[in-house]
Amino acid sequence: MRRLITGGVTALAVLLAAGCSTRSDDETDSARQNGPTPQRTQAASSDFGTLKDVCGPGTAGKSSVQGVTDDAIRVGVLTDVGFTKKSEFVDTAKVFTSWCNDAGGINGRHIEPVTRDARFTEVRQRTLEACKEDFALVGGGAALDSLGVKDRLTCLLPNFPAQSSQIGAIGSDLQVIASQPSAGYFQYPGYYTWLMKEKHPGSARKVGVIAGDSPVTKVMSAQFEEAVAGLGGKVSYTDLYPASGVSDWTPYAQAIKKEGVKGLVFLGDFASLAKLEQALTSIDYAPDWIDANSNAYGPAFPELAGTALAKQHNYAELFATAPLESAADNPATRQAIDLFEKYAPGKEVTYPALRAFPAWLLFATAARDCSTLTRACVYENARTTTDWTAGGLQAPFDLTSKQPTRCFTVVEATADGWRPADFEPDQGAFRCDGPLYKYEADYGKPATLASVGKSLSDLT
Repeated sequence: MRRLITGGVTALAVLLAAGCSTRSDDETDSARQNGPTPQRTQAASSDFGTLKDVCGPGTAGKSSVQGVTDDAIRVGVLTDVGFTKKSEFVDTAKVFTSWCNDAGGINGRHIEPVTRDARFTEVRQRTLEACKEDFALVGGGAALDSLGVKDRLTCLLPNFPAQSSQIGAIGSDLQVIASQPSAGYFQYPGYYTWLMKEKHPGSARKVGVIAGDSPVTKVMSAQFEEAVAGLGGKVSYTDLYPASGVSDWTPYAQAIKKEGVKGLVFLGDFASLAKLEQALTSIDYAPDWIDANSNAYGPAFPELAGTALAKQHNYAELFATAPLESAADNPATRQAIDLFEKYAPGKEVTYPALRAFPAWLLFATAARDCSTLTRACVYENARTTTDWTAGGLQAPFDLTSKQPTRCFTVVEATADGWRPADFEPDQGAFRCDGPLYKYEADYGKPATLASVGKSLSDLT
């Protein structure tokens, strides 16, 4: 499932991963999971990119709100780290809150992140725990995030996620995501228009889709098939592969070659994609393009794909997020990397980490501007934000709109790693002339406050 983002690929990556860990909920284990907070020897800069005074000292005053004391704000960080072994949301929480707290916190209150490890299947349990203890959920995400949405709405817990994956969660009430996805819309129209009409116009009528065999990814496959057609292309080949894995990808490669697939959409984990591309290379076949999806963005995929990248052409769209490779020209990206080096040395700055930073920045600035810190104030400040760029980490996004941004960012994989693709950006690292595509089929609706007998007036 895409990082859907990353509605979906992250969800699929989790689905096809394996792992386990123990989880503790008390403050000691939370501190152990998030790591020690560096000693505060001097005040840190309070600016991030173009955002001024994100954090800083102040007189917070009294509060009786859950998760808020005179000197601290307790927030939950939803993650599947116990299943995926990927700690990017936990790492980003440590980095951001350490930096913010060193600068003085939010009007003098330090942020205390608590890891809520859903371990893939325990989303509802972790949400119920957050309902009892946390002020809000910030900077996280879980593959099966819709499992906890109704509980979150029932307890009126706002969520500022790094990503949202499932239809029931994407666009749900009391959730403000710092950029896409948007409920009811295809998330990559600009990217696919560029692939099919500009970069490789001969591929439009010969698009293939391979997805992991799960109920969620089957829906995603249908969404991509509809969107490709709606953007002027045609899906001529579809297939599923077992979620448990494939020992020999040669039959899939042969089917792709037989059908003459020119553009391949891969909705799965990048390790499997690397094996498929090796099989394609061994039979001397290469589509014009492969959408490796943002799940593959990072050093691991090029290493696994190896020599196949000399023949196969991989691209990914990053939800209009500035890529790490733009750091030399993008101060906000450079600052995020520097903060990781300071507060979490040795930890990798991943794409999910780049997605989590805008969520934390949005929460912090929304809370900063509340004269009295309440959930209602923070939620209202966040959802009425326009032209949000997270200090330059992403293209402008209007959080008051129900539509996705028209901006997109494309990277391509090479033997030397990922690099920005030649997609003619017109606003820094972004291109902002993409079309919109609203689904015609009904794939489900996001959860609402009304569905649990609540309304926005209940939020305090």
